[in-house]
Amino acid sequence: MKEQRKATDLCYALLAARARTRVELRDALLRKGIREETAELVLGKFDRAGLIDDTAFAEVWVRSRHAHQGLGRRALAVELRRKGVADEVVTEAVAAVDDEAEEERARELVRKKLRTTGGLDDTTKIRRVVAALARKGYPEGLAYRVVRDELRRAGEETDALDELTRD
Repeated sequence: MKEQRKATDLCYALLAARARTRVELRDALLRKGIREETAELVLGKFDRAGLIDDTAFAEVWVRSRHAHQGLGRRALAVELRRKGVADEVVTEAVAAVDDEAEEERARELVRKKLRTTGGLDDTTKIRRVVAALARKGYPEGLAYRVVRDELRRAGEETDALDELTRD
């Protein structure tokens, strides 16, 4: 009973800081020495009370990380899976970021990055900007297309990029 109280208190404390997935809570309880049976019992109660909702967590996570960190759908999916969110929930949550929203966020990131690459040669500049998008989880084709468009928009040469993407 004492262990159950400790597990309950830990869950409340963790959830007070931020929303968490069931897997995150379970892992935290096990790390704190709570037995698996007790952890499952307490988590079941939290589930039934509606305090753990992986679907709602995933939706909020995707909105926040896409808007504030500029993450693409691929990176968002990786993060959610790492947090123990089920594949079908991940797929649904990530689908909330449509192609237009993903492309527009990529363009914002490219514009920001181009402001800091002024003195670099074209190849280095392109490599750095495309790599920044890749790290944020944007697909290669989208990254090259957006970088080329934004370079042209800024009146810069795109010959190096045109050669890389020529079919």
